[in-house]
Amino acid sequence: MGVRVLEYVVVAKPGEIDFGATGMTEIMQNVRTIVTTALGSVPLDRGFGVDQSDVDSPLMVAQARLTALIIEAVQINEPRVEVTGVSFDSDNLDGRLLPSIRVRLREGVEL
Repeated sequence: MGVRVLEYVVVAKPGEIDFGATGMTEIMQNVRTIVTTALGSVPLDRGFGVDQSDVDSPLMVAQARLTALIIEAVQINEPRVEVTGVSFDSDNLDGRLLPSIRVRLREGVEL
């Protein structure tokens, strides 16, 4: 019988911050913060966040580029998890992309 690996989904919507969060709640909050922060917008850490310069690109191009940028940003800023997938809900009329990021704990990480 194999080991069951849990995956979690983080939707890239700004939300309330729990400054006392611990465990998986803290990690999921960190992932959400990473993917909802525009690259270059954090003083003293201009490399934090996701580059949003593809905002005016065609939808398929923006999705492909954002997927790579989200994976890279999470790998750099939250090393306790690995991204297993990124999907998008899109509104073609408004041109909005809402990423959903699937993550799981890296092997050996304990909470």
